Amino acid sequence: MVLFAAPFSGALHAPEEAFDQTAAYVRICGAGCIVITAYNLIGSIFRGMGDSITPLVAVLIACVVNIAGDLFLVAGLHMGSAGAAIATVAAQAVSVILSLLIISRKQLPFKFSRRNIRLNRKIISRIFRLGAPVALQDTLVGFSFLFILAVINSIGLIASAGVGVAEKVCAFVMLVPSAFMQSMSAFVAQNVGAEKYRRARQSLRYGIQVSFIFGVLMFYLVFFHGMTLGGIFSKDREVVSAGVEYLKAYGIDCLLTAFLFCFIGFFNGFGLTRFVMVQGLIGAFLIRVPGSFLMSKVQPVSLFRIGLAIPASTVVQIVLCFVCMHWLKKQYNFRKE
Repeated sequence: MVLFAAPFSGALHAPEEAFDQTAAYVRICGAGCIVITAYNLIGSIFRGMGDSITPLVAVLIACVVNIAGDLFLVAGLHMGSAGAAIATVAAQAVSVILSLLIISRKQLPFKFSRRNIRLNRKIISRIFRLGAPVALQDTLVGFSFLFILAVINSIGLIASAGVGVAEKVCAFVMLVPSAFMQSMSAFVAQNVGAEKYRRARQSLRYGIQVSFIFGVLMFYLVFFHGMTLGGIFSKDREVVSAGVEYLKAYGIDCLLTAFLFCFIGFFNGFGLTRFVMVQGLIGAFLIRVPGSFLMSKVQPVSLFRIGLAIPASTVVQIVLCFVCMHWLKKQYNFRKE
């Protein structure tokens, strides 16, 4: 990302007027990948110990720092995209430092020393077998969203800037369902390991219920108060209006991700990572990518219609998850422990 920021920005059809800023954003975020990796790793350790509150608090703090950094560097110092990238990486660095301080003072449920850091072929093989499908899915699904971004960038500067604003809001909007997905994965894995399948299934039901409450709240804020949220990141009314148009599609998705993200966490916890990969790729490349491309050809071009490809793919993925759940019920007795 650091070395090939310019060619990568060109592949995304970054508008000529914003090309240098786009390349700077990619370059800075690329340099921050080490921080992002540490940020995810430490959060996984907490959740593996059954503590999902600490990483959630760390993410919330990172979001606050990110927003404050955007206001200071972008709105205050007028650093543009570079300022936004610095704010993003800095926020995650703050979260990593806080998490390290907390975990260094926490009583771990196991002994750990440098002697424990060694290669174990059996464990590595199992981690790779479970993790590779998830990693592949995340990568390819990420490319599907980049494709949508490239489609929107080709429309023009206002649309590109508007979606940039919308993505900032979406990072906050998707915070809760993402946290539920990660926590669900750890909780279900622990219960499956203890053969408490009924308890694992109960966690899915309760997780969806609580996540849906937050989803309704986020839908209301995004769908009906998008101008207020977008106005935090830009004072250009035309840009904010374009972002709000795209955000409304994400608002609909807020109601759906309460189901999908909990399902994904549940199936990952069960070790069904290949299914998670397949349903993710079906949603991304059979629905999201062609849907957004086709909607970009409908005149007049509407960012809302392009964005609708996102909840449309989520609906298809949820249907696939229900089918997999029906199969899983036949394999495990969820009524008995």
